[in-house]
Amino acid sequence: MNPEILKERTKQFGLRILNLYEELSKTRKGEILGNQLLRSGTSVGANYRAACRAKSNADFIYKIQIVEEEADESAYWLELISESNIIKKNRLEGMLKEANELTAIFTSSGRTAKQRRNK
Repeated sequence: MNPEILKERTKQFGLRILNLYEELSKTRKGEILGNQLLRSGTSVGANYRAACRAKSNADFIYKIQIVEEEADESAYWLELISESNIIKKNRLEGMLKEANELTAIFTSSGRTAKQRRNK
């Protein structure tokens, strides 16, 4: 996938997380989960941009694995929010789908970079 498209996609994901955080922070449980989601969800795009500026293939692999972990962690927090019924499941479906898709994209990207390194 084109890096510029992914930069925009991860930024939009972060913006959606910010908007969700505003809804979550109204309860104690929501505040705790929201803080965790806010950190992981907004770091996906920031860390992806850092990976795009990697100085070597090894640096890229290291950084893209961080992006993968943050996207997967975001999916985890979204699942907890959904399953604890703080916000209705249907409201979170799109964001959870996006978190899982981003995780898959960055997992694949890391694998491809590792294969190139090993050639």
